[in-house]
Amino acid sequence: MGPSDRIIPHYVLNVNILGDFPPGNEIAIFGMGCFWGAERLFWNLNGVYVTAVGYAGGGIKDPTYKEVCTGTTNHSEVVLINYNPSQIKFETLLEVFLENHDPTQGNRQGNDIGSQYRSCIYTTIESQIDIVSCKLNQFQKSLYENGFGKITTEIKDGVQFYYAEEYHQQYLAKNPNGYCGIKGTGVYC
Repeated sequence: MGPSDRIIPHYVLNVNILGDFPPGNEIAIFGMGCFWGAERLFWNLNGVYVTAVGYAGGGIKDPTYKEVCTGTTNHSEVVLINYNPSQIKFETLLEVFLENHDPTQGNRQGNDIGSQYRSCIYTTIESQIDIVSCKLNQFQKSLYENGFGKITTEIKDGVQFYYAEEYHQQYLAKNPNGYCGIKGTGVYC
């Protein structure tokens, strides 16, 4: 991730999804099922500079959608969020993540089944790790109180992000009636 001579304009925000990103901005990477709906949750939040969908957490370099869908690469479908931390806090992004999917389902979200649909948080800076730990502990208590099981969200630091093919980027803005399986538990942070 970083400066690029290539330009892929964000369909909604009209900035290059490949960078350059503003100095001082931070990155969050979340997987919460199909990445189309996940990306849509974040692109209009005040303080979010850009979003992009991609693959992370697996074992091969530059995977394709077709490869990821086989379940053999161990990548998950994720959304990268580049944001200004003085305008929106990581904790707020984390709350949007937690409230808009079911982090207790393992390798699935609803009808989307497979390791690519697992719940995951890939931290990019050290301060995110403590926030994730604290917030997940709090949310777990609320989930138990509402009859849900144990959180299965995968948490890793320093995971490589690979951009998905261009037709996946901002898919639901380009295809407003497209498939979106994103659904929360009804439990709030």
